[in-house]
Amino acid sequence: MGLFDSLKRGLERSREALNEVFYFGGDVDERFWEELEDTLVMGDMGAELALSITDKLREEAARQNLTTAPQLRRALTARLADIFVAPRKDIFATGPACVLFVGINGAGKTTTVGKLAAAAAEQGRRVVIGSADTFRAAAIEQLDVWGNRAGVPVVKRDRGSDPASVCFDVLDEADASGADLVLIDTAGRLHTSAELMRELSKVVSVTRKRAEKLKAGPMPVYVVLVIDAATGQNGLNQAREFNDALGLDGIILTKLDGTAKGGIALAVAARLGLPIYRIGVGEHLEDLQVFDALSFSRALVGED
Repeated sequence: MGLFDSLKRGLERSREALNEVFYFGGDVDERFWEELEDTLVMGDMGAELALSITDKLREEAARQNLTTAPQLRRALTARLADIFVAPRKDIFATGPACVLFVGINGAGKTTTVGKLAAAAAEQGRRVVIGSADTFRAAAIEQLDVWGNRAGVPVVKRDRGSDPASVCFDVLDEADASGADLVLIDTAGRLHTSAELMRELSKVVSVTRKRAEKLKAGPMPVYVVLVIDAATGQNGLNQAREFNDALGLDGIILTKLDGTAKGGIALAVAARLGLPIYRIGVGEHLEDLQVFDALSFSRALVGED
């Protein structure tokens, strides 16, 4: 199965509702536009963005005499793709880079770190994993499994240790081994807790200071939020709070295959202007894919 086919499969539930809108007969009438707007809202793009997309597509359809389902699908695909922000570079493919993964419990941070480490190691990158989620023994064990499988060292401390000290240690390991990609898993934080966000801000600060003093030269530090797509508009709220507290560099969107709310990707891109580095469309290693705005939009809209 190719990457686009895998993406289409993963976005199937999000695409089903749009398919119903486009399977119409006769002219494009007022009911069509109302149903399209409602469907975009239900897909968790948000009412304001859904209205804007529908209005602009409607103007384009009138201007260019777009009257058939294939024409409108292509126009909608292009309009959605234009909303996304392209990252300046793929921080997981070109180094050096130290990436801190943040997000609430259950978003898929630990699995994402493991998959990215395995993929990077396969490509010949020198990778070190940091297990800074010192509150969950299961997270440490899970990273150990991924590390053993990929041949990647995992730096950890005893349960309950200061997570900032783990970040310091993992950069010491990277300095000693000459690693050019450092992936650090952090504990899940409720975005509504100011105290927890302050603690996480300390973790980021310590990591940045240590990363400036590596023997090979300063290593850029990136903060990436992992969002479970099924959380819908709450995912947008998470992104806002984490961005305000930490200054996010980008997003990884997981579990798109289990939800009909794929529109949350557009909501985050439109509201916060943050790039999406990866999307998860299944459980396998290859299902954590590099995000491509046009491919995503085609798969969401159902354009072959």
